[in-house]
Amino acid sequence: MAKVLVLYYSSFGHIETMAQAVAEGAQKGGADVDIMRVPELVPEAVTTKSGYKLDQPAAIAKPADLKKYDAIIFGTPTRFGMMAAQMKNFLDQCGGLWANGELIGKVGGVFTSTGTQHGGQESTLLSFHTVLLHLGFVVAGLPYSFAGQTRMDEITGGSPYGATTIAAGDNSRLPSDNELDGARFQGEHIAKLAAKLAY
Repeated sequence: MAKVLVLYYSSFGHIETMAQAVAEGAQKGGADVDIMRVPELVPEAVTTKSGYKLDQPAAIAKPADLKKYDAIIFGTPTRFGMMAAQMKNFLDQCGGLWANGELIGKVGGVFTSTGTQHGGQESTLLSFHTVLLHLGFVVAGLPYSFAGQTRMDEITGGSPYGATTIAAGDNSRLPSDNELDGARFQGEHIAKLAAKLAY
């Protein structure tokens, strides 16, 4: 049984919700799954004033935790077309893992959220893949076998590079059923790949 970590950062709960769907999919794919999050960097006074979702039950991860898993699926909101600083800060602390080759051969994937349809989802996913490749991950996205990716009857996230959701500029839009299905599909896909590649 593959061990999968869903590791995320979420300011307003959209990525947290997607992370839960990714985990459901990975469990369906036969994996033993944990959900963790990276530490917040924004001062509490600012997060409270800005309406951040602070009641997230997922445990806070440490870089050393990544060694224990066969696959890690990362979730981050988009910040100006790139991953959030909280996630990048966490990854920047993985130099020791990189130096020792501890993440080589693990399966990695990414999912994201933006405020608008064209808010940088794909640039965030692709630039995140660059980091994963440096660390030695085998990168997996959201294949077109997920039929929801080609829907034209509704506004929806979804990219071959990873599952996505659109939050709206005021964060009022929740992940749609189709977007959550994409997240589950990606989780299941990566879990099955990890089981095949585990050595």
